[in-house]
Amino acid sequence: MTEGPNHRLNPFRTAPNLLTLLRMCLAPFLVAALLDDRFRLSFILFVAAGLTDAMDGLLARVLKQRTALGQYLDPVADKLLLSTLFLVLMHKGLIPTTVTVLVIGRDVAILLVAAILYAVVGKREFGPSFFGKANTAAQVLALALVLLHQLTTATWVVVLRLVSLDATIVLTVLSGLHYAWLVSRSLGASTNGHSPNR
Repeated sequence: MTEGPNHRLNPFRTAPNLLTLLRMCLAPFLVAALLDDRFRLSFILFVAAGLTDAMDGLLARVLKQRTALGQYLDPVADKLLLSTLFLVLMHKGLIPTTVTVLVIGRDVAILLVAAILYAVVGKREFGPSFFGKANTAAQVLALALVLLHQLTTATWVVVLRLVSLDATIVLTVLSGLHYAWLVSRSLGASTNGHSPNR
C-alpha cells in the first residue's frame, strides 16, 4: 500500500475501488439486458464497464490510491464480468461452447491450483504475465464484437469477431500452459529451498 496520507483512507471510499465496485454492480444489469435481447443496451453497458476498468487503474496511479483491497478486487471484478458474459452468450448461442468451456475451465483450474499451492507450500503470487494480459484483452475484444455483431453485420465486424474468438482460444491455452510452467518452476524452487526468479 502506498505510504502517505492516502494509505489511511478507507479502501472502500477510494475512487479506483469505487469504480471497481461499480463494474461489479453493472454485471447483473448487463446480464438482464442480454437475456431480454436488448443488445444495444448490453453493448453500452459493456463499454461502460470497460471504461471503469481503464479508469480505476489510471486513477490509482494518478491519485496514489493503490490499496491491497483494490489489487484483489480488480481481477475479481474482471473475472466476474467476463465469465458471466461468456456463459450467458453461450446460453444464447452467440458464442461457441468450446470457447466458453476453455475460458471458464482455465480460470477454475488456476483457482484450484492457487488454493492447493496456498495449502501446501504457503502463499504464492504470480504477477500478470504477457500471455495473461493478452488473453484478457482478446476476451474483452471478442465479447465486444459479439455484442456489436448483434447490432451490425458489417464485414469488418464479422471478420474481427471470428479472429478475436480464435485468438481467445489460442491465448487461453497458451496462458494456461504458461501458468502451469510457472507453478512447476515455483514448486521446483521450493523443493530446492529458494524462490524462483521471475
